[in-house]
Amino acid sequence: MALQEPTAVERFVNGILPENPVYRQLLGMCPTLAVTGAMKPAMTMAGATAFVLISANVLTSLIRGLLKPHLRILVFTLTIATFVTIADRFLAAYLYQMSKQLGPYVPLIIVNCIIISRCEICSSKQRVGVAIADGVGMSLGFALALASIATVREILGAGTWFGLAVMPEIWPKWGIMVLPPGAFLTLGLLLGGAEWIGRKRAENASRNP
Repeated sequence: MALQEPTAVERFVNGILPENPVYRQLLGMCPTLAVTGAMKPAMTMAGATAFVLISANVLTSLIRGLLKPHLRILVFTLTIATFVTIADRFLAAYLYQMSKQLGPYVPLIIVNCIIISRCEICSSKQRVGVAIADGVGMSLGFALALASIATVREILGAGTWFGLAVMPEIWPKWGIMVLPPGAFLTLGLLLGGAEWIGRKRAENASRNP
């Protein structure tokens, strides 16, 4: 008996927290570590990734009946590359300084395992509505992860949030937090916190079935 695929609502909800791409699946680590020194680049990356993920999910779902098993990864990659090019050119045209700040990390969305995995797991097997819900849920989960890491790093490292001062002038800025070691430190602590919360929830669920 074949297992029933998750519904659109289940796909959406799972992408935000239960199957969060960063905190639960440990996918997309390169942009997660590279662009979370401040909220503006982090949210720009989250927006670009969301556009590519949702668009790739929709197109893959529409052509799922035409996909050949031995060519599916190639089709996924070409589809993703098309939408990444659109996102990259849009940023270069309308947000040039941010495009320069993000550098090569926008083109690297092409090989982001979050997007390829959603094409393989969901959109190549389910209808468009479910694929959209999955893309939106995963995008929100990715944005939530980037926002949480960037918030900690920017506030502790610069005393600002979205470039606005939120800490007093006497705040001793932790310069290490906006450097690569700060990215690893923050990610490790937040991953540990997410794992601890997950275990506590599982323990409570087992005690109160």
